[in-house]
Amino acid sequence: MEGALPTIETELQADGSAVARLAGEWTLLLLHGRFEELGQAVAGLAVDGAKAWDLRGLQRLDNAGALVLWQAWGRRRPAQIELLPEHEALFAQLAVPGLPPARRRRVPEGLAILESQLGGAADHLLDATRLLGQLALDCLQLVRQPGLIAWRDISAHIYRTGAQALAITALVGFLVGVTLSYLTSRQLQAFGADIFVVNILGLSVWRELGPLLAAILVAGRSGSAMTAQLGVMRVTQELDALSVMGISHTIRLVLPKMVALAVSLPLVVVWTSCMILIGGMAAARSTLGLDYVQFLQGLPAAVPTANLWLGLAKSVVFGLLIAFTACHYGLRIKPNSESLGAGTTDAVVASITIVIIVDAIFAVLFSDVGI
Repeated sequence: MEGALPTIETELQADGSAVARLAGEWTLLLLHGRFEELGQAVAGLAVDGAKAWDLRGLQRLDNAGALVLWQAWGRRRPAQIELLPEHEALFAQLAVPGLPPARRRRVPEGLAILESQLGGAADHLLDATRLLGQLALDCLQLVRQPGLIAWRDISAHIYRTGAQALAITALVGFLVGVTLSYLTSRQLQAFGADIFVVNILGLSVWRELGPLLAAILVAGRSGSAMTAQLGVMRVTQELDALSVMGISHTIRLVLPKMVALAVSLPLVVVWTSCMILIGGMAAARSTLGLDYVQFLQGLPAAVPTANLWLGLAKSVVFGLLIAFTACHYGLRIKPNSESLGAGTTDAVVASITIVIIVDAIFAVLFSDVGI
């Protein structure tokens, strides 16, 4: 059943004053399309401040109708008004003075971007600290309950991050060795110091270039795969299912990846360093005529053993950091495809950046070791 349309009638009293009587239903449904019309009509009658208003004939009045009247009255109640008790609360609520709108402080665009980036960095730092603490607690639990260690997952991740990465690291390592040896040989040949190409290649490869190159390749290849795997599990709600079953994400997903990469990356570093030296030997033979046997015999004498152990120690740290960063970003991914792509990209960039920063720290701390 349709309601009565909202109406306004003016009635003259015996003393000559006019009374505005409202009738019908002043509700949002029946006021639709007539807000401006009725508002102007009420405002025109409200010009005479002495005019009386009678709202007792209203069948219904909601917030929309009360707001139309309130704005037409100039945001104040008329001096003479009669209304039903149930309508009193609507106008009493509108009469409460509101707080003035807060003035927004204008922030320069560059400062706003910096503020957003600092906030995001702080959020990442808090989440990473929380994940690190959970890993520490889980390690203590695994010491008490070794049966919870996922040996099969560790073995599978060693195969994926180690054995399956040998082809790409061998190719890149060989080409880098050729390039580095060729450029170095040209400079040494000008000074008659051809034999020192062994010292430069051996020291730079085992100490810096081999671990750094292998870590960057693994971060782009295996780190992104770890982040994408956790992200897909978030999208498909597998992580939620593990939580419902009471299975820890860190014990089942994060720790196996970190352990596997800490084991496989040193092996990949040795493989990559050997391929760089093979490429360097080939370039030195073609450029300087340096024999392979002479190169291999001079390598142990030119490079102290401490550089090998330093490179392997760095690779273990790099493996832990790459896996931790990949899992951190993977667990932060939201259940949508856009977040999955952005999280994977950010994980690779962050992993490579962290590897380079930590490598620089190692170079400074151990600058007197093996030189």
